[in-house]
Amino acid sequence: MRICLVGLFFIANSCFGQKGWEAEIMPGISSYTGDLTQTTFPIHTIQPSVSANLKYNTGDFINVRLGFAWGIVSGNDKYNPEWDLKGRNLSFKSTILEGNICLELNLADPDVYYSYPYLFGGIGVFHFNPYAYDSSNNKVYLQPLSTEGEGLSQYPSVKNYSLTQICLPFGGGWKIKVHDNFTITFEAGIRYLFTDYLDDVSGKYVDRETLLLAKGQQAVQMAFRATFPITAGDPRGNPKVKDMYAFGGIKFGFYLGRKKE
Repeated sequence: MRICLVGLFFIANSCFGQKGWEAEIMPGISSYTGDLTQTTFPIHTIQPSVSANLKYNTGDFINVRLGFAWGIVSGNDKYNPEWDLKGRNLSFKSTILEGNICLELNLADPDVYYSYPYLFGGIGVFHFNPYAYDSSNNKVYLQPLSTEGEGLSQYPSVKNYSLTQICLPFGGGWKIKVHDNFTITFEAGIRYLFTDYLDDVSGKYVDRETLLLAKGQQAVQMAFRATFPITAGDPRGNPKVKDMYAFGGIKFGFYLGRKKE
């Protein structure tokens, strides 16, 4: 019975091999995991996303694609079950703009099967800009405020973070050839990051007076949002684990040209 079920997934392809350019569009969802979550990609962080690829199908096991993605990531302490994390009262939201180049590895011969799994991996560049809302419900971008002392001379070990950084996309999917010129794919991918400041939270609380003199009252308000007393040096985040985000969805592919084999 199990063998029959596996056979249904890998259905033989009676069509010729496809080689050439393919355009793909993937409406879907984005998610985040980091200092404001206690589980990996929790459901409350799900936001909309859309991705697009221009892919060259070699007709073999390895394909090359150039991709662009837009999505939203967010996190909020109000969803944390622990009282101290909930009382920390931090939150953020950011738009993600990403460009990447990836290799796809088909796990079955595309000349033989028209439904098969694949893996992908590559390198990308993404732009983010975390923000939150102050007590008057005004949108405030957090990076210029140095909420953890980033870039301040009093905290030389805490470097200011760039809003444009490198990411490593990887993941997998399942591709179905619906027609000679049309495919539907289910894909999910994670982005490994080299920053822990996607959510503007990473290390420790800084001295209030130092932050006030350097960045002003708004920086103090956005850095210290806890509902209980906080002192300089108290942990604000976990710098040992980097943040990550993910994209997933249903991808529609259209062949722009191909060669018969």
